[in-house]
Amino acid sequence: MSTETVNPRPPVGLLSSVLTNPIVQRIRSNWLYRFIVFPIGQMIFFIAGAALIMTVIAYFVAFLFPEPRPNIILADQITKQLPGMVISGIGIGFVYAMIALGYTLVYGVLKFINFAHSEIFMVGAFIGFEVMETLAARGGIGDISPFILIPATVIIAMLVSGTLAVVIERVAYRPLRGAPRLVPLITAIGLSFLLIDGVRAIAAITRNDFNLTYPTNELPYLRNPIPLSFNGAVVGGFNLGGTTYETLTADGADLEEWQVKETVYQAVTVGGVTLGGVPVDTNDITTGETEYELILIGGRDLNEIEDGANVVNIRVTIVIIVFSAVLMLVLLNYFVNGTKMGRGIRAVSQDQTTAGLMGINVNRMIALTFFIGGAFGGGAGALFGLNVGTVTPYVGFFPGIKAFTAAVLGGIGNVTGALLGGLTLGMVESFLNGTLVYFPALGQRYTDIFAFSVLILILIFRPSGLLGERVDEKV
Repeated sequence: MSTETVNPRPPVGLLSSVLTNPIVQRIRSNWLYRFIVFPIGQMIFFIAGAALIMTVIAYFVAFLFPEPRPNIILADQITKQLPGMVISGIGIGFVYAMIALGYTLVYGVLKFINFAHSEIFMVGAFIGFEVMETLAARGGIGDISPFILIPATVIIAMLVSGTLAVVIERVAYRPLRGAPRLVPLITAIGLSFLLIDGVRAIAAITRNDFNLTYPTNELPYLRNPIPLSFNGAVVGGFNLGGTTYETLTADGADLEEWQVKETVYQAVTVGGVTLGGVPVDTNDITTGETEYELILIGGRDLNEIEDGANVVNIRVTIVIIVFSAVLMLVLLNYFVNGTKMGRGIRAVSQDQTTAGLMGINVNRMIALTFFIGGAFGGGAGALFGLNVGTVTPYVGFFPGIKAFTAAVLGGIGNVTGALLGGLTLGMVESFLNGTLVYFPALGQRYTDIFAFSVLILILIFRPSGLLGERVDEKV
């Protein structure tokens, strides 16, 4: 199993001289660079690239259809929604990437698609619900630190889902390892239906319902979004960029402090990005009982600032998904490329017979691969449940199909490709959701059609995926 594709031509010219420089080689061989800086930089590059390409496409659509609805200028709407679409695409993309890794890891070792993996994702979502609901039933779930509650929920879901994947491999797939490829494929589809109906039966018996809602209403830190203000006026919070003013002019008089919703402030920020700040307008600013009609910030009318403001409310669950996904992907990169067991998995992926002759326990490595893939799927399921709030036994179908699309899009069997495919598909879906809503004949219900069209086009014009087929490399 490889986490990168092989460049058929060696670098030449300036690039060659840079890469062969002793200092550069020392940096590239450094543990910190290989397992932390490089993978995180790779994620940032993929995100920036996908966001840039989708932004260009969105504005090109706006050029072709400048006014899809009366009085709706598509370019203006895209500009206003752009930060929100990018942030949403990142959250969705990381969920798809984590699920896609399960498909990719299993395919890289056994060369078959585990279509029951989407139900492993669903089981993780249900386990996450059971953990949180059990704690809520005992009371005081709101008193548990989020730095304990959220990781515990995700880790338990990962352990249960990973164990379930190992059991499935041992019972259903291992006896069919020498059979034609169609046989385990049909078995995987059968297992998918079995898991759906099994979870539905268990939920109906124990909960008398199989549409289960996470008890996030008892967790205010998950309910209250984080506002990001682009070019707007905000007070409080943590500012990244923008201009901070410590004096306001209200109806011609300078104010050195003022109130916004009963809180006294001494400064206001215009432009940039503010985390945890409070967006304000003219009616919010008072001094005691006095309200003002004309507020000037740095000589600019607050009403004019608000007209051009773009405030995006980020759900805390999106932040949790991104942080968790980055952490898990970095750990996976280290495990596969920096540990003895990771080298064993790569050896089994390359040649099972030779790996066995070299003393590697092939069955153990395959079971470990299923555990890792199932754990990633289960963790993604728990994070998905926290984000959407309600889960059902059928919740894994569409995310699973889209994650499979992401795996094919990036290059099935390629770990880096799964990451690229997931982030790309998430960005495509987010931009479609934000753009199609302005077309009366289409709307957001056509998002899945366009998303799956990407899969068809990839299979037609580049069946090996964006990063190419998995290329085995010596261990």
